[in-house]
Amino acid sequence: MAALPIKLAARMGAVQPSPTIAITRLANEMRRAGRDVIGLSQGEPDFDTPEHIRQAAARAIEAGQTRYTDVDGTPELKAAIVAKFARENGLSYDVAQISVGTGGKQVLYNALFATLDEGDEVIIPAPYWVSYPDMVRLAGGVPVTVACPEGDDFLLTADALRAAITPRTRWLILNSPSNPTGAGYTAAALRALADVLLEAPQVMVMTDDMYEHIRYDGFDFATIAAVEPRLAERTLTCNGVSKAYAMTGWRIGYAGGPAPLIKAMATLQSQSTTNPSSVSQAAAVAALTGPLDFLAERNAVFQTRRDLCLAAFNAIDGLSCRKPDGAFYLFPSCAGMIGRKRPDGQVIATDADFATWLLEDGGVAVVPGSAFGLAPYFRISFATSTERLEEACRRIAASCAKLA
Repeated sequence: MAALPIKLAARMGAVQPSPTIAITRLANEMRRAGRDVIGLSQGEPDFDTPEHIRQAAARAIEAGQTRYTDVDGTPELKAAIVAKFARENGLSYDVAQISVGTGGKQVLYNALFATLDEGDEVIIPAPYWVSYPDMVRLAGGVPVTVACPEGDDFLLTADALRAAITPRTRWLILNSPSNPTGAGYTAAALRALADVLLEAPQVMVMTDDMYEHIRYDGFDFATIAAVEPRLAERTLTCNGVSKAYAMTGWRIGYAGGPAPLIKAMATLQSQSTTNPSSVSQAAAVAALTGPLDFLAERNAVFQTRRDLCLAAFNAIDGLSCRKPDGAFYLFPSCAGMIGRKRPDGQVIATDADFATWLLEDGGVAVVPGSAFGLAPYFRISFATSTERLEEACRRIAASCAKLA
């Protein structure tokens, strides 16, 4: 009997798999085939989760904290998040204004799905994290990408924001320090954007502060609801434990925002995943209430790796790279490589072609800038061992030298 055809929903035609995950999967396939591949495509710290956090998870298991919790976070974790926002960001929330999800991505998705009607617009500065536009599309909205060139330090300007706002604009998404560029918004830069937003009361603000604690050269982190308190009633301040605490696999993200929005997000979550892992929530309490002394040491390692790769790329003819303020990514321009030829005669016509060449010839997996909405660039993560980064830089330089 012939199998019945599977009819997919029309919305699936508007969304693509994550490019970073796709490239990581390809690199893994090459490894299984026996190829030595250095993966610089995935943003995951190579450090272990700090011991006091792991111990808290073990205690939770032994204490039997393995059952369902409140849908959008335990009271203990919500209280820890309220205290964190007050202590570190100068933001005042109560527990009814806190949402906890299975990773930061779920929190963002819940908020968009709870608020977007068909055709509503979301302003997304480019370069952007690859998932933002597709999450907007899945929720029925229209992503409005605004190019933020390197000349503006990859940051959205007040004039560009004002020009992008229409009567259909529902959200502005800000990410600082940024994935993929590492660029960060100062308080002054956020102040300029806030002045524009005060003129557009229909626009809500979603701030993705996931890389808040990973910053360099004295960069002073700021978040827009603290810079302009009048925007707090329409700002969702999103964060999580994945990056700073090396807890990517624990899957805990959280946000603070207006109580009606948080309630709607909880309703959605109750009909999808229900609560995040109870053990992971206990670990997150320890992360948010425990010592942060390990951050300075780890950031120093990240900065050393950043500077190593930055110097290597800027020494290669055809590449150039801006120094990031935070996160653990570099976003070099490969404009000087466009038009060059591979030894087999193929022309490097796009940044995707360049990324393919680095993978095929040098065994180095990077992500083309076009995946983040701005070309011709490519992104690397330097959240891997210094030895592997040194080898990756040597391979990239050798592959570039082969392009005529």
